[in-house]
Amino acid sequence: MEAEILILRHQLNIQRRHLPKRLTFRAMDRLIFVGLSRLAPSTLNALTIVKPETVVRWHRAGFRSYWRWKLRPRSGRPTVAVEIRRLVREMSIANPLRGAPRIHGELLKLGIEIGQTSVAKYMAKRRDPPSQGWRTFLRNHADGIAAMDLFVVPTISFRLLYGLLIVGHGRRQILWFGVTAHPTAEWIANQITEACGWEQAPRYLIRDRDGAYGEVFIRRLRSMGIRDRPTSPRSPCMLND
Repeated sequence: MEAEILILRHQLNIQRRHLPKRLTFRAMDRLIFVGLSRLAPSTLNALTIVKPETVVRWHRAGFRSYWRWKLRPRSGRPTVAVEIRRLVREMSIANPLRGAPRIHGELLKLGIEIGQTSVAKYMAKRRDPPSQGWRTFLRNHADGIAAMDLFVVPTISFRLLYGLLIVGHGRRQILWFGVTAHPTAEWIANQITEACGWEQAPRYLIRDRDGAYGEVFIRRLRSMGIRDRPTSPRSPCMLND
């Protein structure tokens, strides 16, 4: 028996000399190698055309694939019929001002059970015109825009003074300049009133998101008919545009 095994191994070695370095194995070949190695672990020593580590890796990969198939999700959202999809699309095209909640309510009245998210998914997609950018907004409304900003000035006595600058974007002229040691919301509201007045107030006011602009300041802008336009968070360059 040992002599026959040696002859068989020698024949395999001769065949390997004429075969490519990397052999291809079918799924059944791998299954046979893995099954025999699990039934009789000593057969790993008889492997010649494949390494024992490769057979172990095949077994682990098969184990993972089996449990992935075993634990696969067997339930999910039911599919929507083609007729209902077509109906949702036709309703959205015929009523462009209606959103998903309105169309969803109309379908429920017809006795069609469908979720609102599914209605929004199958509605006709509209290409809305792109909104104007920040620079375009400034260029189109420059005459009615004013910008304000607070900055800190350290004095020789190590005190901090706060300066308030209000600039009109139409001609880049300074409308108001104020200095205070305590920039409260009431003081800033009074400064905007002194700078613009009640009759020549700008249409838009651009500012940053400083905490000094409190509720009193915002109410003053509303009473003067000024639209508050704070800049985006962490975008200090928007005031410089």
